[in-house]
Amino acid sequence: MSQESGSPAEPAAGTGRSARPLDDVDRRILDELVRDGRTSVRTLAERIHISRTNAYARVERLLRDGVITGFRARVAPEAAGLGTSAYIALKIEQNTWREVSAELARVRYIEHAALLGGDHDVLALVRAPDNATLRDVVLGRVQGIAGVLSTRTWLVFEEFDGERSPWE
Repeated sequence: MSQESGSPAEPAAGTGRSARPLDDVDRRILDELVRDGRTSVRTLAERIHISRTNAYARVERLLRDGVITGFRARVAPEAAGLGTSAYIALKIEQNTWREVSAELARVRYIEHAALLGGDHDVLALVRAPDNATLRDVVLGRVQGIAGVLSTRTWLVFEEFDGERSPWE
């Protein structure tokens, strides 16, 4: 059965498609919440010029549809004691992504991991207190995971977030 034949109201989990198209108001809500997840519904409604009832209903729908997956604090890694950041590219055995990703999720200091298409299979972002800990994460933990064939590490010297939100 083609994925195109599903109902447009059904979430298309894992397909890279939205559950339903976002309109301009939805995108403005997302933009405001990405800037400050602690924004009250009242303030949100005032900033985007809609009623509180409409703002509340839209936020609830975005949560229910899985567009908004939660709210969290953005932490400055260096200020929090994680002064060493690196990207680790992994090559893994074919058909081991589920097992490798489950193990990577349990490795302390891995902030994010993604399955890729290309020369490497997985890219993981590590935030560690120092180089010795980074070495232990890569050589001791990651390379010890069954299914990991090789790794390549790039040390991050400086980083920044983009100036524009994709929701603007």
